[in-house]
Amino acid sequence: MAEVGEGLHKALQNGVIPQTTIHLLQLRAGQLLGSTYFTIRETGHLRRIGEPEERITAVATWRDATCFTGAERVALELVEAVLTPNPSGERVPDELYARASAHYDDKAMWSLIMAIAHIGFFTPAALIAKPIPGMPPGRNYSE
Repeated sequence: MAEVGEGLHKALQNGVIPQTTIHLLQLRAGQLLGSTYFTIRETGHLRRIGEPEERITAVATWRDATCFTGAERVALELVEAVLTPNPSGERVPDELYARASAHYDDKAMWSLIMAIAHIGFFTPAALIAKPIPGMPPGRNYSE
């Protein structure tokens, strides 16, 4: 499991998408999943890279916030579409994919997909094993 997780992590650091965007969408994923661990982890990452508190806080209400770029907004919309059940069955309609493609080329789209996959890969561990926020990997689970 660690090797797959590390591979996904490395894929996210390819420089194709700003780290800010990756952390914003992963923060939104944590909020949607109800994961304290992901939410605290991504909030911390955003603070360490100098994101203003207003932008971090506004992720929860990004649709009404004016502080996100078009590319960030479509990334947030994409993660919501993937993680939110849709009664009609289609979570990511062609129209959303087309809008995302207007901001991201093929390589960047795959980086976005891997950023969402990264969260998806660790979701069972975050929700079932409940890692302790703020603790380093490998030492972030209670005995």
